[in-house]
This record gives sequence, C-alpha cells and structure tokens, in this order.
Amino acid sequence: MGYEVYGLGRDFSKVDTTEEKFHSILCDVLETDELCTCVKKITSQCQVRVLINNAGVGYYGLHEELNPKKIKEMVRTNLEVPIILTQQLLRHLKKNAGYVINISSVTANGSNPRGCAYGATKAGLASFSHSLFDEVRKYGVKVMTIFPDMTKTNLYRHADFREGEELESYLLPEEIAATVEFMLSQREGFVMSDITLKPQFHRIRR
Repeated sequence: MGYEVYGLGRDFSKVDTTEEKFHSILCDVLETDELCTCVKKITSQCQVRVLINNAGVGYYGLHEELNPKKIKEMVRTNLEVPIILTQQLLRHLKKNAGYVINISSVTANGSNPRGCAYGATKAGLASFSHSLFDEVRKYGVKVMTIFPDMTKTNLYRHADFREGEELESYLLPEEIAATVEFMLSQREGFVMSDITLKPQFHRIRR
C-alpha cells in the first residue's frame, strides 16, 4: 500500500526483511524504556499514521497450573504493551488522523476454560479499543479491533493442542493482513470498529 513499515520485535530471523519499505527494529517490547526509545526514534524520522498492535503470547491449561511469570508475560505483552504504545503515539496519530488497529481474539467475547488469563487479556484489549475510539474519534483517529479465531501461527507452541489439519479449520496470517489492508482502504469518515474472522470448521487436534 506504499507505507513505510517499522516492525518491532526480538527476532527477525524468520522474516523476509529484504522488502525495501520494511524496517526491522530489534526491541524487546517488555522493556518499557527500550520500547519508548524506539518509538521516539521512529517519530523523529517520519510521521506515524498507523499503529498495529499485533504482538501476543498465550499459555493454556488449567489456571491453577499456570505460574505468575506466565500470567505476567501474557498481561504485559497482550495488554500493557499495546496500551503504552498507543499512549506514546497518540499525539502523532491525532495530528495525522491516523489508525490504531488492535489484534484481539475471538476469546475476548466468550468463556475460555483452559485459557482464562489469555482470554482476559484479549477482552481487556477490546475494551481499551472501544473506549479509546470514543475518546479520540472527534480528532479523526480510527480505532479498530480484529477478532481472529484459530490462526496457523506459532501462538500455540505452549499449548497441548493445534489447529485442525484441514485448511478450512484455521485462518492464515495473510488473511489477517488482508483484513488490515481492507480496513485501511475505506473512505475517510467510515470506521470498521470490530471485525471477527472465523474459519469454516471449528476443529482442533491434540
């Protein structure tokens, strides 16, 4: 779409970083000072119009079998970091009538046995999105949330289940990206606040 994209992450070894307009920035988003320094460097070089909060981590199982470290990692990665990044960039997004796109989860809208804490972080992100939109819509800022169902990524590396074997039982990362592109392609003044994405089949394998 012609955007200069700045990607923040700890590891880009599995990412194609040869794209001319993609800039990989090594950053542990859980190191708040480091994160804010990266944001300041980016905003000093360019005008930011779009923020996509996509980083996420999930631990599954009985809640009593989690530990404080895993719970803290989920709360910070899935909820604290998007809130901080948005706060750091909001003045720039107001100036540019920009977008905040938060990648939540279908778990935000339901009961999640064996995923209580993860679902709670995604519900918190959705609540933040809805409240923020009402706060900043008068400045032209669009706040949008995508609620994907099971997607074929490494999110489930800590789980005792995976997506189903059939293509119809999971979403692809490219389909999430296409949804982001679709949201950014709408006319000024039209906002898709929430989009839920689901595969045709509801199946998992253990």
